[in-house]
Amino acid sequence: MPQLQLINIAIHVLAGSAAIGLGLFLLATAKGTPRHRRRGRLFAWLTLLVCATAAIGNLLFDYRPVFAVLTVLVLYQLLSGWRAVYARDAGPQAVDGAMTAAALAAGGLILLRLLHDASGQQAIVVLSSLGGLATILVYDAARWLFPRRWHGVLWRYEHIYKLLASLFAMLSAAAGNLLRMGQPWTQLAPSVLGLICIAWFWRRQYLQEQAQRALHRLAA
Repeated sequence: MPQLQLINIAIHVLAGSAAIGLGLFLLATAKGTPRHRRRGRLFAWLTLLVCATAAIGNLLFDYRPVFAVLTVLVLYQLLSGWRAVYARDAGPQAVDGAMTAAALAAGGLILLRLLHDASGQQAIVVLSSLGGLATILVYDAARWLFPRRWHGVLWRYEHIYKLLASLFAMLSAAAGNLLRMGQPWTQLAPSVLGLICIAWFWRRQYLQEQAQRALHRLAA
């Protein structure tokens, strides 16, 4: 194995381990605080490094469809999730449209290549990940049609979904590398766990909003 490939793998593993560990820690700590935002930025930079080294590995050393699509999925969810925080009630901007188009093109290229070299179990994980990417892209394209007042509510749910989905997609990639037995189910399990966590945090966000509305009605 070339030395440059070993260096790239080492950086990828270290950054991925740190990003996953920090992401899981953030799940258990208070949200919306200055400390959470600082740690969130660190998580974003670590995840960008993970995606950069994964892209280098796929393009220059060893292309694997499952890791190619997870790279696109993690990167798009990360960037789009952070854009939701900064745009908030302003809704999608030109940069969001450009990101959606780029992710669509990348996903399409992966799908075309998969049609020529799909192989059994790996294809299941790739297609499920492509399905997840397609779902997000359809939603993000539909956002341009939403009334502006919707964005003031939806951005929090988008942020929760996309950042948690990027975290658990990295866990899925790690499981694919480390747990050779039981594939593809051991690689799909983190995605299921991620959906459960997303549902829990969505419910908590909804209940918090309902409580705030009740307080406002009482104050009025």
